[in-house]
Amino acid sequence: MMFASEFLNVALGITFVALALGQILSMVRLVLGPTSGDRILALDTMVINALGLVIVLGIHQGVQIYFEIALLIAMLGFVSTVALARFILRGNIIE
Repeated sequence: MMFASEFLNVALGITFVALALGQILSMVRLVLGPTSGDRILALDTMVINALGLVIVLGIHQGVQIYFEIALLIAMLGFVSTVALARFILRGNIIE
C-alpha cells in the first residue's frame, strides 16, 4: 500500500513530465506558428508552463521562495504579453 508521500512523488513526477511536454510543444508552435498571433500565444503559454514548473519545483523541494518567484514570473509574463500584443497591433507600446 502506497503512502501519501509516495502518491505526492508520483503526482509531481507526472506533473513535471506534462509541463515539460507542454513547454516543448509551445516551443514548436513558437517556431512554426504561421502568424504573429500564434507566436504571441505560444510565448504566453510558455510563461504559464514555466510558472507551473517553478510552482511544482517549490512543492517538490518544500521551499517557499519559489512561490514568490512564481508571482514575479506571472507579473512579468502578463506585462510582456500585453506589450508585445500592443506592439504587433499598433506598432508602438507607449502612446
